[in-house]
Amino acid sequence: MFEPAQILLFIIIIILTIFLVVLGIQVFLILKDLRQTIVKTNKILDDSAEISRAIKNPVMGLSNTLMGIKTGATFANMLRKVTDLDKEESPNGR
Repeated sequence: MFEPAQILLFIIIIILTIFLVVLGIQVFLILKDLRQTIVKTNKILDDSAEISRAIKNPVMGLSNTLMGIKTGATFANMLRKVTDLDKEESPNGR
């Protein structure tokens, strides 16, 4: 009925089919895990962006305040120099 070569070929085809099905399931599971990892990574990146924005705003406000103080101090220093020059140039010392 069947020759030994046909039986051997049939067994090899069945084994290869089982391996390919198992391999396909494993690839599916790996891709599913990869998708979950990418979703989690995206959430982490979104959270880090929110944290950096939350930190950036107060730091920028503090920086602007310090720059305002520096500008005010520079202006006051220039104003003091101008008043000192006026005092030196006035004949009665006022």
